[in-house]
Amino acid sequence: RYISPPFTPLMIIRYAESLIWGNKKSPPKIDKAWKPLDKISLNLIKAVMASEDQKFLDHHGFDWEAIVSAFSINSEGKRKIGASTISQQTAKNVFLWPDRSWMRKALEAYFTGLIELMWDKHRILEVYLNCIEMGDGIYGAEAAAQKYYGVPAAKLNREEAALLAACFPNPRFWTPKNPTSHLIRRQNWILRQMDLRGPLEKF
Repeated sequence: RYISPPFTPLMIIRYAESLIWGNKKSPPKIDKAWKPLDKISLNLIKAVMASEDQKFLDHHGFDWEAIVSAFSINSEGKRKIGASTISQQTAKNVFLWPDRSWMRKALEAYFTGLIELMWDKHRILEVYLNCIEMGDGIYGAEAAAQKYYGVPAAKLNREEAALLAACFPNPRFWTPKNPTSHLIRRQNWILRQMDLRGPLEKF
């Protein structure tokens, strides 16, 4: 609740993978710089809520309506969609490893309940935005903003924030530097959702 995690299991896993299978001429790295939430652009906060979890401020860790909808769609077998909230993603990113097993899902539910009980929404979002993977060896909003736009996270504008958030589902494949047509469409959708939400005050 009070100590900012210096690293996460995912960071260690990615570092080891890069060490074993990566480019031998480019040594593994962990590029991150912790920033308090009030030093992260409100544009990025709005973009992330719009794209990842529009009910973040209202639920207690789980969006049951989204879970039921995802289960229904996934059971048809045509395509797979997720229903993870920001709280669930924070639990996974900070405490666990990338896996789709039932055991990992059960632990994710446990840690989600725990952080919702012990942390407030401000802290959950702060940890999330500082630990999320944003590229090869890049973690958190500050490192991503500096890498892709050459500005601190506090200075991200609406378009930059929306494009950065558009990459969150698959940051090792998508990059703001070379946005695909799919990313551009997703960016535009996020911008529309940000407009529909309206002003968001600091919390």
